[in-house]
Amino acid sequence: MKTLVCLLAVALSVLVATGYAQEMGKTEPGKIVREELSVLKATVLAVDQEKRMVTLKDEQGRIEDFKVGKEAVNLPQVKVGDSVTVKFRQSIAVEAVKPGSTATMGKKTTIIRAKPGEMPGGTITQQISSTATVQAIDKKEGSITLMRPDGKSVIVKVIDPANLDRVKVGDELMITYTEAQAISVERAG
Repeated sequence: MKTLVCLLAVALSVLVATGYAQEMGKTEPGKIVREELSVLKATVLAVDQEKRMVTLKDEQGRIEDFKVGKEAVNLPQVKVGDSVTVKFRQSIAVEAVKPGSTATMGKKTTIIRAKPGEMPGGTITQQISSTATVQAIDKKEGSITLMRPDGKSVIVKVIDPANLDRVKVGDELMITYTEAQAISVERAG
């Protein structure tokens, strides 16, 4: 349930942009979507194949060591000087649904890896969906009280208080939180 609490809090609060992040907002009839994209670029300074450690230096000059799991079968292709790009996307979609609807709830993970022998890369996407019922709306404070499926309530600030006009007490919301990471490694030069 901790995941759901975080999901609801993040769903209607401000996504904080950090580093090279940019926030995008879309509004469709009956649906609100907020996305944030962060991109990290770094250069490989060292690779210890035996210990599966990679040392990276980002564009700000920060140097970090990373332990690479055994599932990354293409680590032997990584060389000093290679360029690593990591893209991280978070999105929240909030959509009004009919009470008792059979909207899909739950958690789903998708992993796509580079084929053996290719340059390392891939994506991992995690998506959590849940419903919440609107219990109260406080336009003065710009917040909404939602009841989770476990019967507990949570008060959250909304990004755009104008969206409070789009819901009423008793509405059921489907909240979908998606987090995706993509990594690619390119040969230097």
